Amino acid sequence: MNYKKILPVLTVIVALSCKKDHQEDFYVPEDPASFAEIGSIDIGNEGAAEISAYDPKTGRLFVVYNAEDNNGVFLNRIDVIDLKDPSKPVKLTEIASSGYGGYVNSLSVKNGLLAAAIESKVKQEPGKVVIFNTSDNSLVKSVTVGVLPDMLTFSPDGRYILSANEGEPNADYTNDPVGSISIIDVQNNYEVKTIDFSGFESQKAALMQQGLRVFGPNATLAQDLEPEYITVAEDSKTAWVTLQENNAIATIDITAKTIKNIMPLGFKDYNVAANGVDVSDKDNVIEFKKWNVKSMYQPDAIAVLHKNGVPYLFTANEGDVREYAGFAEAKRVSALKLDPAAFPDALTLQGQAMLGRLNVTTTLGDTDKDGDYDQLYSFGARSFSVWDGNAGTLVFDSKNELEVQAKAAALYDDGRSDDKGVEPEGLALGEAGKKKLLFVGMERADAVAVYDVTNPTNPSFLQLLKTGDAPEGVMFIHAADSPIKQSLLIVSSEGDGVVKIYKPNKL
Repeated sequence: MNYKKILPVLTVIVALSCKKDHQEDFYVPEDPASFAEIGSIDIGNEGAAEISAYDPKTGRLFVVYNAEDNNGVFLNRIDVIDLKDPSKPVKLTEIASSGYGGYVNSLSVKNGLLAAAIESKVKQEPGKVVIFNTSDNSLVKSVTVGVLPDMLTFSPDGRYILSANEGEPNADYTNDPVGSISIIDVQNNYEVKTIDFSGFESQKAALMQQGLRVFGPNATLAQDLEPEYITVAEDSKTAWVTLQENNAIATIDITAKTIKNIMPLGFKDYNVAANGVDVSDKDNVIEFKKWNVKSMYQPDAIAVLHKNGVPYLFTANEGDVREYAGFAEAKRVSALKLDPAAFPDALTLQGQAMLGRLNVTTTLGDTDKDGDYDQLYSFGARSFSVWDGNAGTLVFDSKNELEVQAKAAALYDDGRSDDKGVEPEGLALGEAGKKKLLFVGMERADAVAVYDVTNPTNPSFLQLLKTGDAPEGVMFIHAADSPIKQSLLIVSSEGDGVVKIYKPNKL
C-alpha cells in the first residue's frame, strides 16, 4: 500500500469528519431564565430601529433607519453601531440607501456581507436587494428583485439570499402586483431568480377549500398571495415562507428554485377556555374568556428548529388586515348582521363591553350566503405556534399564555383587546447553556417572552422582558459569535427607535 498517496486523502476525510459548526463546539454555562438588559442605544424617532443584523467579524450591528429627523425630513439609511462593548453601543457611521429606493425593510449578514431589502419609491414597482461589505460599508452588488421586498435572509451556508416580496396593491386597489420570492445566488455573481405562485392558479379552489384566503378584489391567486417572512432549513435546501394575509405557509425548494406547496393553517377556536381572550377595549377590565369566535393565525415571523428529522416551524401569529381606500375587510361585530340561529343572544353580544367592539373580517363567516354571519373570524391568534414543516400540521400553540403573562407583568394594553391583542410579531431561536430558546416579541405589550423549546413539541415559559416601544426586530447572537463570548439578545423597537441588548447570567 502506498501510504504517501493515500495520506492526503485520509487527512481530508479526517478533517471533514471532525468539522463541526463552530457554535456547537462553543459552550458557556448560562442560566436560560435570567436574561436582563445590559445596554441600549436610541438611534432616532418613530419608524427607526425596525430591524437589526449583526456581523461577528467586525463586531458591528447594522440597524434600519426609516424615519423623519427632528426637522421633519424623511431619511432612509442603515446605521452602523459598534457593539464590541454591548453595555455601551456606539454609533459609528451610516450607510446611505436613498439612491437605491425607498424604505429599507430588512437586513441580513453572512460571511462579511450585509444584504438590505429596499422597496421602490413607487411601492408597486420591483425593489432591490443591495449587498455591502461589512468591513468598509462599500457596495458589493445591487440586484433587482420582486415588488416590495419585505424580508430577506441568507441561507445558513451563505450560498443564497432569499427575499420575500410582498407585492402589496396601491391604495385604490387598481394595481395589485404578484407576491414573489427572489432567490439570489451569491456564488454565481448574485444571479437572481424570482418565482411566484402563478403555477398554483389551477389549485386555487381546492386550496381555498382547505382554508387558504384569496380575497382581494379581482385578484388572481398569484396577485393575492403576499410573502411576508422566510426561514431556511439547516441544510440550505428548503425554505418556508409565511403568507400572512392569506393565513398560510409556502414551502420553497431552493436548489430547484421552485415553490413546492402551500399549507393553509386553519383557525383557532376562542370558544375554548385555554384560548380565552379579552375582546373589548371598552369594558374597563382585562378578562380572558371564551367567545363564539374563531381567528386566523396569520403569522408574521417564522423560524425553524430541526429535531429528530422533523423541521419544527415556529410562527409569531400577529394577524394582519387589508385596509385600503379601494378595499377594507374589517368591521366591528356591532356593525354586522348576525345569524339568529348561530347567535340567538346577538343583541346582548353586540354590546360594547361584549363582542361589539371586536374587529373581524367580512370576507368569511356567511357560510350559507344569506347575507348574515353564521361565524365570526378575527385577525391573528395572539399566540405563537409550532408546525410540522413537512406535514403542515399544528404541533403546539401557546393558547392565551402570552397575554396572561403580559397581564401579570402589567404590560397588557387593554386598548388593543378589540383588535389583535398583544400582537406577537417578531421571533428568534437561540440557546443558553444546553437549552434551546425561543424569543417572541409582542408589538403591543412592548415585551419579549422567553421560552425553553428544547422539546419543540412542548415549549415552557421562562420569563418576560420589557423592551422599547413596539418591538419589531428580535435577534439572537450565539455566545460563539458574541463580542463578549456570552449569549446576547438584540431587540429593535420601531415605536421609539431604541435598540436594547440583553444577556443571561453565567452559572
